[in-house]
Amino acid sequence: MTTALVTGATAGLGAAFARALAAERRDLVLVARDAERLAATAAELRDRYSVEVEVLPADLASAEGCAQVEKRLADVGQPVELLVNNAGIGLRDGFLENPIEDEERMLALNVRAVMRLTHAAVTGMASRGHGDVVNVASVAGFGPTAPGSTYSATKAWVITFSESVHLTLRQHGVRVSAVCPGFVRTEFHSRASIPTADIPDVLWLDADTVVREALADLRRGRPTSVPSVRYKVLGGIVRYAPRPLFLRVIGRAARSVGRR
Repeated sequence: MTTALVTGATAGLGAAFARALAAERRDLVLVARDAERLAATAAELRDRYSVEVEVLPADLASAEGCAQVEKRLADVGQPVELLVNNAGIGLRDGFLENPIEDEERMLALNVRAVMRLTHAAVTGMASRGHGDVVNVASVAGFGPTAPGSTYSATKAWVITFSESVHLTLRQHGVRVSAVCPGFVRTEFHSRASIPTADIPDVLWLDADTVVREALADLRRGRPTSVPSVRYKVLGGIVRYAPRPLFLRVIGRAARSVGRR
């Protein structure tokens, strides 16, 4: 059996990736902050799929937490063949309203941890001549958002980083892909206290469906995966619309939010 490591593995897309990879008969290393939830998730996967599941409690927003996981990724005796960088956070408010400490924590988790863990993983993968990395980004990374926090910028970084590393490493047999979903029914928004009542049902995606499409695109060698036709269309509009026009639209939305 091969081994996959999944961060943010106890809920949402991370848990969906863990289930999908266990169903493929992969052994797992699960990473999250909550040791109790990690243990419960691991026990469930072991019982259901008869795979080996290792747990690694770590706060990836800290250098120490990243170092723990980097050490596991560098273990040549138990190589990780697929890394899923899923752990990440968002903030409810705009840049002016957020404490700078919260902004820095988001950068540390959404950007620094992705870079460090990817580097730790692909070093061994390239030497072995094979391996895969999935970095969870967002359609929000295709352009600025209103009211305008750092979140969309972190996801833009993940997309460009993943595409660049994919181009660099594909000659070594290593595939890297950024998955860019829209709204997914997970704990993400409730944890950040982000209201979702006004979001139409048609814009919501199922986590298992997102994961299935992301893994299929990874194996097709696509450096960017945008699950669902509706988000391919919306993401394309955001990504390729004339920038001055798009910024005017977003500016009007930001002013509208500010007047509420």
